[in-house]
Amino acid sequence: MFKSLLAATCTLSLVSCVKQDEGQPNIDHALPTADQVSIKLPQSSARTLDALAVGQTAVYYVATRDVTRMFNGGAEWVLVLIHAIVQTPPTSVNGNVYTWGPGSKPLEPADYKLDVTAKADGTFTYQLSGRSKTQANAKFEVVIDGSADPRAGDDKGSGEFLIDFDASRRVNPIDAGDAKGSVDVRYDLARRHLDLTVMAPDGGALDYAYNQAADGGGDMTFDLSLNAGGTPALETLTLRSRWLNTGAGRADARVAGGDLGQLQITASECWNTMFARVFYKDSNNFAATEGAESACAFVSADLPLPH
Repeated sequence: MFKSLLAATCTLSLVSCVKQDEGQPNIDHALPTADQVSIKLPQSSARTLDALAVGQTAVYYVATRDVTRMFNGGAEWVLVLIHAIVQTPPTSVNGNVYTWGPGSKPLEPADYKLDVTAKADGTFTYQLSGRSKTQANAKFEVVIDGSADPRAGDDKGSGEFLIDFDASRRVNPIDAGDAKGSVDVRYDLARRHLDLTVMAPDGGALDYAYNQAADGGGDMTFDLSLNAGGTPALETLTLRSRWLNTGAGRADARVAGGDLGQLQITASECWNTMFARVFYKDSNNFAATEGAESACAFVSADLPLPH
């Protein structure tokens, strides 16, 4: 779907360029940049990640790094897409609604359009919609639905956007891949806060919450509902990672609920500025305790209550 929508960006830009410039809203200034809506985890070198006990690369650091990369990549392409489209004049204007497209290249299996509504209060809503060219009389479906509130000032705006992967498959089953469900992203730049909810078709969900410290440190928690076995009841995996601007950090994990009943399984791991493990312990002795907790950048576990 990403390839298809990026192709749609180029197509809508070409379509709009040949139309009369009737003015357009400042949606490009209202939306955050991809860098602003991203989780900034200190990165390790490739050489460090080749290592995996005390002194070797912390497993939870790698897990946190993978999570941030997945989120950042997903948020980035949406913002790059919308920003690229609105740099060109709109194809048409109807009152306070500005539309780019619809259009597509001849061999593309779907048409796309972007509608931006400029509200009287200074906020914006926007929808990127697609229509399959493989079905007769197909109607447009919203693939990305968002809102932006820039009234707090530059670099202080807030908003959200929803990506509907099921709609994207109906619009373009050829390029959509196997993505299903939806992703809901909410951001508040003034608070340096992000939320992300991923809804799976089977009812499972993945929630992220991230806060960036003014000095570059960070605090991220994600909860994953999943069926770890036994009855259909869902268990909840919670992982909270905290790190300083030096890169040193700590992650605490818990599995609870579902078939576990009142039992909770917890684990903690800490890493230093080289992302090497300095402490590990879990409640069920899955692995040997290593290092000293006093060596941790954050000296005690602090997990939110289970869902």
